Amino acid sequence: MSKRNLLLSAVAIATISSPAHADTLRDAFVAAYKTNPTLSGAQAGQRAEDENVAIAKADGRPSSGSQFGFQEDFLRNAISFTAPLRRVTASGDVNVPIYSGGRVKNAVRAAKTRVAAGQYDLRGTEASLFSNVVAAYMDVMRDEAVVKLNRANVGVLAVNLEATSDRFEIGDLTRTDVAQSESRLEIAKGELESARANLIASKENYIALVGQAPGELQPPPPLPNLPKTPDEAVDIALQFNPDLLAAKERSVASQLDIKTARGAVKPTVSAYIQGTYINFLNTLGRTSPGADVDQGQSNAEAGVRLTVPIYQGGRPAAQVRQAQARSGQAYEQIIATERAIISQTRAAYSSWRASERVIESSERAVAASALSLEGVRAENSVGNRTILDILNAEQELLNAQVQLVTARRNSYVAGFTLLAAMGRAEARDLGLDGGPLYDPQVNYERVKDQFYDFQSDPNPEAKATRTVDVPAQTADIEPLPEVNERK
Repeated sequence: MSKRNLLLSAVAIATISSPAHADTLRDAFVAAYKTNPTLSGAQAGQRAEDENVAIAKADGRPSSGSQFGFQEDFLRNAISFTAPLRRVTASGDVNVPIYSGGRVKNAVRAAKTRVAAGQYDLRGTEASLFSNVVAAYMDVMRDEAVVKLNRANVGVLAVNLEATSDRFEIGDLTRTDVAQSESRLEIAKGELESARANLIASKENYIALVGQAPGELQPPPPLPNLPKTPDEAVDIALQFNPDLLAAKERSVASQLDIKTARGAVKPTVSAYIQGTYINFLNTLGRTSPGADVDQGQSNAEAGVRLTVPIYQGGRPAAQVRQAQARSGQAYEQIIATERAIISQTRAAYSSWRASERVIESSERAVAASALSLEGVRAENSVGNRTILDILNAEQELLNAQVQLVTARRNSYVAGFTLLAAMGRAEARDLGLDGGPLYDPQVNYERVKDQFYDFQSDPNPEAKATRTVDVPAQTADIEPLPEVNERK
């Protein structure tokens, strides 16, 4: 089974096993793919790039034009008795390029190459969007878990304060123990409010990317086919990363631009047909009384025109040097992109592997902290531990739990980022069958050979959805317990 099919299957399994009312990661992908303005804007930009091929081809096609005019002579020479007083003129011409020094051919090739580069860019935009969606999805899940943990911690500390206050009333504990419990409870309440604010921010970021508020988010499916070594990841990325492929295509296009510029000093050959008709509207004078004068004139001609540039003020040489410099820039951009991809891939791999180890450590830490808290409470009941020991043990357990949910979020995000850097996180890889996928090649095939001057598309309308009507997000929790303070 291919890597693409494995990722599709993993996402599909998660969708099937989730409740119908719940949101899955795949649901978020589909919604973002359909409604995100960054992606739909990139698709429109690619359609604009497609038109450059037809524009370049137009320079090699025949062209024709016509002119019409009316002229009224208010003053004429006194001796020009036969000069007409007015005239109507009509003229037309057809020009057929035969040879343009290679400029048209190379310009068309360069335009086609840039279309290919743009299609790779579009794939990169998809991967970037999906990576951001994964991060937003996991941020919401993490922050929801952190809010629940902090809410539970507040509840536990409230119970502790009640118990501590009761024991203080009977003289079993001191006022210091009560103050320590009160301090920890108030600190926990502040941390809970911070966690709620973080959750609201994560939800709003999710809405900005996906276009709708998150529901009950389900755990994401496992990520398939993650590489075993960073070198394996880099090898795949250098073959399939769309940003690098786009940079290489642009370098090829810049080389063709040099050839196009060199054509400016070469001869051009074209064939032409032109004709003119003039009607003097019966105002052309007669040379002698009674003479019959033709009030209309016409002429037509056809031929071949050879144009040989001799001197153009240094413009062609400057344009060639400019194209050469831009080609050099494109070479450097390939290397810069390659460096960035290698760095991103290795960093994502390292982050993913580190997060996996943190998950293992955090799971052991949570188990140990829970056992420690249970032991400290038992020892406190027989007087071997203080209230502060219990508070510290509860804080250690909370910290371990927060670290665990954070590590799980970081691991998944880093793993998906790694897949994106390897060119394995685009719409075609994720199997988003919530509708037909956008294929930029379809529009290119439609417009590349268009030659009719009056054929255009309907005026565009916004494809992305607005989020102004989505209600402001909240981080609702159960009401905090009321603590009866005893002075």
